[in-house]
This record gives sequence, structure tokens and C-alpha cells, in this order.
Amino acid sequence: MHRNTAFLILILLYTAIGNAVTGQTPTTAVKPSVIAGDVSSLGEKTAVVATKSGAVNVVFTDQTIFKRVSAVNPDFKSATDGVVTDIGVGDKLTVTGFLATDGKSIPARTVYFITKADIASKNAKESGEWRRRGVAGKVTNVNPQTGQLTIEVRGMVGSTNTVLTPKEGAQFLKYAPDSIRFDEAVASSLAEVNVGDMLRALGDKSTDGTSFAAERVITGAFRTIAGTVTSVDGEKNEIVIKNLQDNKDMTVAISDFTVIKRFPQELAERLAGAQMMGSAGGGARPAGRGNVQVRPVSPGGQPAPGAGGRPGPGGAGASGSIDDMVDRFPAISASELTVGDMIAFSSSKNGNADRVRAIKVLAGVEPFIRMAQAASGGRRGPGVDGSFTIPGLDSMGGP
Repeated sequence: MHRNTAFLILILLYTAIGNAVTGQTPTTAVKPSVIAGDVSSLGEKTAVVATKSGAVNVVFTDQTIFKRVSAVNPDFKSATDGVVTDIGVGDKLTVTGFLATDGKSIPARTVYFITKADIASKNAKESGEWRRRGVAGKVTNVNPQTGQLTIEVRGMVGSTNTVLTPKEGAQFLKYAPDSIRFDEAVASSLAEVNVGDMLRALGDKSTDGTSFAAERVITGAFRTIAGTVTSVDGEKNEIVIKNLQDNKDMTVAISDFTVIKRFPQELAERLAGAQMMGSAGGGARPAGRGNVQVRPVSPGGQPAPGAGGRPGPGGAGASGSIDDMVDRFPAISASELTVGDMIAFSSSKNGNADRVRAIKVLAGVEPFIRMAQAASGGRRGPGVDGSFTIPGLDSMGGP
């Protein structure tokens, strides 16, 4: 499932340590610094830590105190004693000390660390829980009187409506702009959820999948855009497309966290056919609707072992979740896209029509675009703001 709560752990730890340090230091004295990040390399008595502001060289001395922090309970007060040899590349470090004036080195007074292995173990457990007890879909109704939400949950063989009721004290989060990273989500509330938002929730679902008691809810407002690639700039990490809706150029910025994948041609044709057969009244519907069953396939386009796949969120049935299947495709780089490719991508909703930052990019989507254009009477613009659906494009990151 993508990235997880590791950075959230680090932020909580960073804040707690910062508060403790400032609380123990006279206001007239020079305050120790607190830096946090990932260990990118290790020396005998040094570690390079990649922080948000850049790389910092951490110097260990004979007076440096090492404390191991639990990934499950990231509270520095309950940290246990550690030694420098416990630290490895990829671990999360929070260091107190006096940062050099150039901001590039710090002799460490105290080093709090969470090991990469501990984080991986925590993430695996949380990801498994979200798969077993999670639901995902698009918000179709918000009832402020009852405090309930209705979401459309799409599966391989159809879509269902699920009524979500928050449990007492349920936590609401929302994705940060231009992000589907769970660890970057910010606090939210039921009042901030809108029709059309994408939603993921953790809790208890009914056996028929029509109701869900949620203890954690995360939402995001995204839009889908499709177009033909006119240029690719690898140095700038930018793609220029001809937007199919208005036939204008649009610059698509690719970040380190943008997910780029390509549909196998056979699978795209199969799913687009399912969309067409499931449509009624000339309107294109999301893949999986109607009575067409689409077997899960491997990234190479062949039927996956077991044919049934794992169940999708919200009890989508034995055929599994389309979004899960697409998420398992291998990632590609922007440099593998070429002029003339047709792509679709998701981004945060904003008012900029000329430049957007992509969250997820899918190539090989020509069959879906042709289907949408045919369903709309052959018009050039398929209605890229929601009148057609490309499987996997609107799925979001979890823990």
C-alpha cells in the first residue's frame, strides 16, 4: 500500500523532544537544535541524516546518549537505552545538539532512533489491518443530520453503496494537497467531507457490505485529467500534454512521490469492454459495473494464479478489487513515456488550468478514452472531470 506512518512517527517524536528541550533551557541561553530525518549513510562515528532542509552530518562523541524508541509507541519518555551499533541505514533519527552555523553538521547530545525493521513490522501489521477491516470508495452523499456518509465502492464485478457511520471519537484526516501519502495527512472533520471526495476508512463492516462503522476516516478531493503527451522533460521532471477536454497544453509536474504505471494492452481492452457493456443510456460507467466479470491478471496481462484475487474493500466479492490489481503493476519512470502516448492522471483540485502536479499517472489508457468518446457520441473531449473512470486512478494511499 504505498508509504506509511513512519514520517508521522518522526514528526510526533520531533515535536515532543523539541518541547522538552525548550522547556528545560533558559530563555536567555542558546537553545539546542533538534534535527530529524532518515539515515542515508553511516561512518564509524558519524551518520548522514537526510532532513527536509537537506543532509546533516551527525557526529557521535563519547558523551552522546543513544535511545531506542518503539515504532508502535513513539514516545521518547519511554525510550530504552541503545548503542551506536544499533543504528543502521534507513533508520529514523531525531538528534539534539548545537547545529553548526551553516546547518550542515551537529555534534549529537542525544540520539533517538527508530529502526527500519521496527517500522517495517509496524507498517506490515497496519497495512494488513486496513486490508482486512478497510473500505474505500467515492462519497456520494453526506448527511449532516445523522452524521453518516454514503460511498460507492467499486469491485471487479460491480459497485455497491455503503453507508458509513463514524464511531464515537472517530478520527478524521484529509490528504495534503498534491499527496496521497497517509503520513502527510492532516486533521479534518465530518464537516469537511464533500460529495465527490475519495474516502478510505478503517472499522467494522457488515457482512453484506452495505454498512460500515468507522473508527478512522481519511478523505481527499481529486480530479482526473486525460491527454496526449507532446513532450517529456526528464531534467525538469515535467510532461506536457494536450488536454483532451479543451485541447490546450498543460504541464504535468512529476515529483518523487508521483506513481506512474502502464496498463497491459490486453487488460485495458478487456476492462474498457466491460465498461462499455455495463453502460446504459449512452453514459459511461466505472469498470466492473454490469454483469461482466473481469478476471484478475498479472502485470504481464495473463490471468493471475487463483483467478479470484483477494477481496476488494467493502466486500467487493471474490473477484477482488480493480484498484488493488492496478496497484500491483510495476512502476515505470517518466522517461519511459513517449510523445504520442495517451495518459490519464489524478491531481488535487485547484484553479490552475495550465500546470498541475500529478499524484498518479497511468499510461496505456487509450481503450478507456475510446470507450468514453464512443459513449459520448464521438465527441473529442470525454469529460475528463468525472464522466469516465479509469480503474486504479483514483485509489489512494494507506498506512
